[in-house]
Amino acid sequence: MKGNDRPIGIFDSGLGGLTVYKAVRELLPGENVIYFGDTARVPYGTKSPEAVIKFSKEIARYLFDRNIKFLIVACNTASSLALEAIRRISPVPVMGVIAPGVDAALAIVPRKGRILVTGTAATVASRAYSRALRAARPDVGVIEKACPLFVPLVEEGWCAKPLAALAAREYLAGFKKKKLDAVILGCTHYPLLKAAIGRVLGPRVRVVDSAHAAALALRSALSCGCLLNKGRAGKEAFMVSDAPERFSQLALRLLRIKTGKVEVKRF
Repeated sequence: MKGNDRPIGIFDSGLGGLTVYKAVRELLPGENVIYFGDTARVPYGTKSPEAVIKFSKEIARYLFDRNIKFLIVACNTASSLALEAIRRISPVPVMGVIAPGVDAALAIVPRKGRILVTGTAATVASRAYSRALRAARPDVGVIEKACPLFVPLVEEGWCAKPLAALAAREYLAGFKKKKLDAVILGCTHYPLLKAAIGRVLGPRVRVVDSAHAAALALRSALSCGCLLNKGRAGKEAFMVSDAPERFSQLALRLLRIKTGKVEVKRF
């Protein structure tokens, strides 16, 4: 492929980034997309920063070799820890999911509003969201909460099971008294638990899905860079570092995404 026909690369620690893929596919149906899920090393949220940077650079280089035109780091942990390292080696534009999520939250939160950020332990420890939110709006109150069981629950396909609801209550019930205006789902796995999270926090709290925000930001970036593919039916390719059959089954069951044959690339 040449020029604007080149694919968009998307990678995540597992299948959570498929929420970004799905939003991109719905918003930009003409784009060709390559998705990589690092299923052999999921979750990233419990790994050291050094490991996350190493894994992310390995995957990014692999996608660069596939002649992509744009890279989305569809993993909040990698976005918080490895984004700049990836940009230093990248021949193409690179976007994470934190900045789009921050922008989407600030667009709906009133002056002196309160935002809860949920994420992996690594994302919360990085303070990437709180720094970005306060840099843009010093008046905003930010609370961060690590929810480490959420990613394994999604990767097991247990989003609708009682255990998911129990985990959401355990992590988040205490925040109902905090008079929150919004919650940022600071992990691309978390939109698959959106219903359980919403039930715990209540209808007053607006839920910000960074996957949809990232797709909107991508459309804007491609348009500004004259990189939009004006075709009508883009193609996709899916690859993982382990367990392709399981990945394909969960993609269909949880997100109604038909992956077709999934390629395996081990590092």
